[in-house]
Amino acid sequence: MKNFRYIDGAAILKFNQEACIGCGMCATVCPHRVFTLRHKKAEIVDANGCMECGACARNCPAAAIYVNPDNGCGCAAYIINSWIARVRKGAPGQCCGG
Repeated sequence: MKNFRYIDGAAILKFNQEACIGCGMCATVCPHRVFTLRHKKAEIVDANGCMECGACARNCPAAAIYVNPDNGCGCAAYIINSWIARVRKGAPGQCCGG
């Protein structure tokens, strides 16, 4: 998924590794493999791959992850529309007010 990006550094993804209990749910549910599990703790390995879908935060029992696309411009809908456009060989749809 490294070819599918919106804007590098735009995702609102915050992770508190100290609060992490090492369950691995974030790595399991993330569709872009943003997280991995190392030394019994989660770790962000591809922050720019985050499309802010929120699956990691919703499934973290320790509330160690925060994702809020309403605070920034990393837009999952734009990324998804770009994939569809690439497959259909068209222009991506617009979202996020633009």
